[in-house]
Amino acid sequence: MSWSPSSWRNFPIKQQPLYKDLEELRRVEEEISKFPPLIFAGEARELKSQLAQVAQGKAILLQGGDCAESFANFNAQTIRDLFKVLLQMNMVLMYATGKPVVKIGRIAGQYAKPRSSEYEEIDGVKLPSYRGDIVNDIEFTPQAREPKPQKLIEAYYKSAATLNLIRAYARGGFADLRAIHQWNLEFLKGNELEEKFEHLANKITQALKFMEACGIDPDNTPQLKQTTLYTSHEALLLNYEEALTRKDSFTQEWYDCSAHFLWIGDRTRGLDEAHIEFFRGIKNPIGVKVGPSMQKEELLKLIEVLNPQNEAGRLTLIVRMGANKIGKLFPPLLKAVKESGAQVVWSIDPMHGNTYKTEGGLKTRDFENILQEVKEFIQIHKAEGTVPGGMHLEMTGSDVTECTGSISASITEDALSSRYHTQCDPRLNANQALELAFMVAETFKELG
Repeated sequence: MSWSPSSWRNFPIKQQPLYKDLEELRRVEEEISKFPPLIFAGEARELKSQLAQVAQGKAILLQGGDCAESFANFNAQTIRDLFKVLLQMNMVLMYATGKPVVKIGRIAGQYAKPRSSEYEEIDGVKLPSYRGDIVNDIEFTPQAREPKPQKLIEAYYKSAATLNLIRAYARGGFADLRAIHQWNLEFLKGNELEEKFEHLANKITQALKFMEACGIDPDNTPQLKQTTLYTSHEALLLNYEEALTRKDSFTQEWYDCSAHFLWIGDRTRGLDEAHIEFFRGIKNPIGVKVGPSMQKEELLKLIEVLNPQNEAGRLTLIVRMGANKIGKLFPPLLKAVKESGAQVVWSIDPMHGNTYKTEGGLKTRDFENILQEVKEFIQIHKAEGTVPGGMHLEMTGSDVTECTGSISASITEDALSSRYHTQCDPRLNANQALELAFMVAETFKELG
C-alpha cells in the first residue's frame, strides 16, 4: 500500500483525545506544519548508525527521562540535572564495559501519555483522564481536563527551547571530561554514591593526564569535551507527528522531525491500526514496546512491517514484562526473533511492568524489582547468545521520592508522599538511577 504522512488517518486509532473544536485543531495542525523542524534528518541517520553498533554488541544504549514532561517544571535546572545524571551513568557504563554509550533522552517532546481509562472518577465526579500537558491539564476540573489544541503549539516551543539548551550543554563545554568532578548533583553530597563516583572520576582524570602527556587532550580531540544526547518520545498524537514530518532534501525520504527517535507504546501497536501505519513510512530509528501480551507471530509480523529491509539500527524492541514475568515470557520471543534473522536492538524497560499501588493509593515501583528485571534481561541474552542492547528508564535528575528502595535512597512507602512530584508514573531519582547504572555495569562485566 502507498504511504504518506497522512495515510494513518484511514486506519483505526487508539489513545486519542476528543477535541470539541475540530476546526481549531485543523488550524493548529496547519500552523505547526509550517514551523521549522526540531531535528534534522542527518541527525536521525547518525543515531541509526550508532544503534546499529548497539545491535552488534559494540555499544550500549542508555535511554531515560521523564515519564511525562511538565510545562510547569519546564526550566533550565530540570533539564541540566537530567543531563548531569545521564552523563554520570554514561561514564559508569562506558568505563566498566569499554564500550561507547548511545544516550537518548525521554526529553524535548515527551508530553503525551496513554491512559488505561478514558475517564477518571473522584468522589463521584467523572472527568476525562489527564493525557499529558500537550493535551490537557492535570488539575481535576472540567475546564482543566478539556483537550485544548493550542497546547500542541506550546509543546512545540518548549521542545525547541529544551533542544536548544541540550545542544548548548553537549557542545559548549559542560560535557568536558576535565569537569567530571562537577557533574555530581548537590543532594548526592555525603552519600556513598558520591564517594563511588568520585573514585571513578579520579581514575578518569588520571587517564586524561596520561593522554595529555601523549599529546591528546580535550582541546585537540573534541570527543573528550563534547557529547551527543539524542531526543525521543512516544509518538502518541499522530496529528502532531504528521505536522512535523518532512521530506529530506538529500534522500527524498520522510522523517518525523519532532525527535530523533520515536516509539510505539504497548497499547497502540495493533498491526492494522494507525500508529503502525505512520511508523512504517518514517525513516527515523524507531522503537516498539514489547509487553506481556505480545505473541511470537505478532512480534515477527511487526518486525517485518516496520523494518522490511532488515536494517541494523532501524528498530529497537523495548521489553517491559515485569520482574515476575520476564523469565517465562521473554525467552520464547527472543529465540523466535533470533531464528528469524531479524536485526534489532533489544532494550529493557524495567519500569512499566513493576508498577503497583500502595495502600495510600500512590503508584510506585520498587528498586529491587527494577534491578532484577534488568539483570534477568541480560542473563537471558547471555544464555541465548544474543545482545542485550541497553535500558530504557523513567527517571529524573531531581531528588524525588517516587520509587521505593535502593541502598543510596532508602525510600519507604511511608516516605513517598514527601517529594512525589511526577505528572503520571513514578520515576527513579538521581540517586537510584546512578546506583542502578553501577549495578548494571557490574552485571555486564560479569557476563562479558
